[in-house]
Amino acid sequence: MKIFLDANVLISVVNKEYPLFTYAARVLSLADNRKFEVFTSPICLAITFYFAEKKHRTKLARQKIGLLSENLSIAAVTEAVVNKTVKNNAVNDFEDGLEYYAARESNCQCIVTEDVGDFYFSDIEVLTSESFLKKYLSAR
Repeated sequence: MKIFLDANVLISVVNKEYPLFTYAARVLSLADNRKFEVFTSPICLAITFYFAEKKHRTKLARQKIGLLSENLSIAAVTEAVVNKTVKNNAVNDFEDGLEYYAARESNCQCIVTEDVGDFYFSDIEVLTSESFLKKYLSAR
């Protein structure tokens, strides 16, 4: 299963933000599971770096982003992704549109975010970290 992680999931792990950290870290750890391919975008990494740098300073933030980029697949934000976002009148938040179309172009079946309502326009399943774990890992 291909899943896409929104920046808020990555930030909660990198900055150990409780109570989300517990669930988000478990979802992020699925990158080591052959049954899952875990994606994010360069935009999500940039947002995560910004918040990590505020908390941990530049050197440690860079190390954390390096670890993420080594272990996650990176969904491309291409010209087509930008054009689809611009043309979709249902998309009010440009960044969320870019993430959504990057996830779609990577054939992700699910977007994991703590702000489910941001993806109200999505035809891909959108779940919180906790909901994702309950739905896809509780029976395993």
